[in-house]
Amino acid sequence: MKDKLKIGITVGDINGIGLEVIIKSLQDSRILEHFTPIVYGNTKVASFHRKAINAHDFNFQVISSAEEAIAKKANLINCWQEDVKITLGEENEIGGKYAFLSLEKACEDLLAGKIDALVTAPINKHNIQQEGFEFPGHTEYLQAKSEAKDVLMFMVSDELKVGVVTGHIPVKEVANTLSEDAILHKLRMMHASLKTDFWIQKPKIAVLGLNPHAGDHGLIGLEDGEIIAPAIEKAKSEGILCFGPYPADGFFANDTYTKFDAVLAMYHDQGLIPFKHIASRAGVNFTAGLSFVRTSPDHGTGYDIAGQNVASAESFREALFSAVHIVERRREQKELSANPLTFRRLSRDRD
Repeated sequence: MKDKLKIGITVGDINGIGLEVIIKSLQDSRILEHFTPIVYGNTKVASFHRKAINAHDFNFQVISSAEEAIAKKANLINCWQEDVKITLGEENEIGGKYAFLSLEKACEDLLAGKIDALVTAPINKHNIQQEGFEFPGHTEYLQAKSEAKDVLMFMVSDELKVGVVTGHIPVKEVANTLSEDAILHKLRMMHASLKTDFWIQKPKIAVLGLNPHAGDHGLIGLEDGEIIAPAIEKAKSEGILCFGPYPADGFFANDTYTKFDAVLAMYHDQGLIPFKHIASRAGVNFTAGLSFVRTSPDHGTGYDIAGQNVASAESFREALFSAVHIVERRREQKELSANPLTFRRLSRDRD
């Protein structure tokens, strides 16, 4: 019998809703049948949040290392010993300091193979800036840690999967950042992830335009015809089933996205606004292209509702299960690849 996967969980900003959604997710003991969670945080901070949401019947199993994790228990590793002042709903240096300590220790165990995947609770991209974390967000930090040349921010749900060519950059820089190579590279990464991580053998990918009406034949910008369209053609020549560029507004308004396995957007809000509306609290942020599996909920720190016991844990639960499923798919494919005849037969069955 195989051991259950160990899923590392960072606490995020301790003044936000991270620990609330973690506790709510792990409160249901049925979830512990599927994996062994290891939270990287602090017992006193966890107790503060547990009391704030009246989760009096829930407790963490405190362990010293990931190797000591107990199956069917919500495990917690103390990443710091000092007392911490928690100010729910406040953006301050303390929230960033301890979010980074949690992330740093979890990454250390992840890279050492002591945990099988990482699920990150939300951080504040401003207050976490410090020595050791000089990145726009989790994605870039983890990319550096894994020494990956590039990664894909991939928002996934049952209804919709959306990736973005450009990530956390100002809108005014998007057009100058786009290139055929950049788009083609993201299409390759998306195609590979859909096959390896989601077991879609012949994925169909829609590509959104940059300008209104996808440039309207050059009347509203040239990028769609001169950069995006050629990238699509090159991807097609490599066997990637991709189509577009589509005007983003009509594409989502007319439910055209339902005809595709995934959508590549040109910039952050173009893809994430419709995704978060359609996914409706069940979306997951998956970082494709890393040597390990990392997911997170599709929401932020939630300062405005911290400690009020109203935060939904649905997205965080989905992030936990997504991490488990992706690790299992990768391992299964690796095993099947060692036996090509079995792999080809299963691939035909899925087609």
